[in-house]
Amino acid sequence: MDTNLPRPVPSMLPIVALTLGDVAGVGPELAVQLLTSEPDLYQSVRPIVVGSAAILRRAVDLLGATVTVLPIQLPSEAIASPKQILCIEAATQDLSGLVPGQIDARAGQAAYEFLDRAIDLAFAGQVDAITTLPLQKESLHLAGVPHPGHTEILAEKCGGLEHAMMLFVGPPISRTESGLAVLHATLHVPLRKVFELLTVERVMTAIMLADQALRPLTAGNPPRIGVAGLNPHAGEHGLFGTEESTIIEPAIQSCRESGILVSGPYPADTLFRRGLNGEFDAVIAMYHDQGHAAVKSVAFHEAVNVTLGLPIVRTSVAHGTAFDIAWKGIADPSSLRTAVLLATRIVAGKRKLGQ
Repeated sequence: MDTNLPRPVPSMLPIVALTLGDVAGVGPELAVQLLTSEPDLYQSVRPIVVGSAAILRRAVDLLGATVTVLPIQLPSEAIASPKQILCIEAATQDLSGLVPGQIDARAGQAAYEFLDRAIDLAFAGQVDAITTLPLQKESLHLAGVPHPGHTEILAEKCGGLEHAMMLFVGPPISRTESGLAVLHATLHVPLRKVFELLTVERVMTAIMLADQALRPLTAGNPPRIGVAGLNPHAGEHGLFGTEESTIIEPAIQSCRESGILVSGPYPADTLFRRGLNGEFDAVIAMYHDQGHAAVKSVAFHEAVNVTLGLPIVRTSVAHGTAFDIAWKGIADPSSLRTAVLLATRIVAGKRKLGQ
C-alpha cells in the first residue's frame, strides 16, 4: 500500500502489536500467514505478536511454515522477519486443549489478556499501535469479562473516553489515494431507535471525528467528507421524511462553518459508489447497516476497523472468528494485512503532523 509518506529508516519503523484474539478461531493462522508470506511487510513495520507462543507454533505446524517462534520480554529485544516471529507471552493458562471452532472460556480469558498486555505496552511507549484479530463475544462472557468486545475493553483502559468505529477500505478498491473511511452517526442500536437517537450533535460528532481521523492519512489536508441521507433519495425534499432538512443539513452547515470540507446529504444508494470512485475520502452513514453493508459488499476480505477517539492507535480486521473454517489453513489474511499497514500509515502520519 502506498503511504504517500517518506519511508522511515528501519529503527524508526512503527512497532505494531498483533493480538491473537480468540485462539479457537482464525486469528493464529492469519497471523502466521501474514508474517511468513510477505517479506515486503518488514520494510514498513516491525510486527510482534502478543499472545501465546505455543498456539503460534501450533499454527506454524498447521501451515507447514518454516519459521521460528521466538518468545521475547520487550518489543525492542529482537528483529522480526519472515523467518522469525516475535511473541510476547500473555496467556496465564494452558491453551493446548482448546478445540478449534468451539466456544471456550479459556479462549475468552486469553483474548482479554492479550489485549490487556498490548494496551500496557502501548501506554509504556513500547509499541506504536495495536492490531487486533477477532474474538468470540460468548467466550469472553463465559470468562467473566464484562465487556462485549475489544473496543469496550480499550475504552475502559483508556479512561472511558468517547470513542467511535471507522471502517476503512484502501486502494485499489478505493480510488482515492488515502482510501475511503466510513463512520456512523448511530451504530449498534435497533433500527427503530435510530430515529430517536439521530440528532444534529450526533451527526456533527461523526463528521468531526472523520475530519480528525483522516488528517494523518491526507498529509494534514482537509479530507473530503460526504454525508448520507437517512431516508430514500435523501428525503426527496421532504417527500420521504424531514430528517435531512431538520437534522443532517444543519449539522453539515455547522461543520462547514468550522472549516471542515463536508457536503450532503446525498442519497445513500449512490454516495458509497461516489466515494469509492475517488470523490470523497470519508462517508458518514446514518446507521449500522447503511455503512457496513456497502463496505462489506465490495471489500469483505479487505476492509478494516479503526477505533477513534483513543490515545492508542488501534486497527482490527473487519471479520469475525470464522469458527466454521478455523484451523483449516484456508482463512484469507487480506484484512489483517490492510489493518497492519493502515496502523503504520496512521502512526507515520501522526509523526509527520507532530501528534
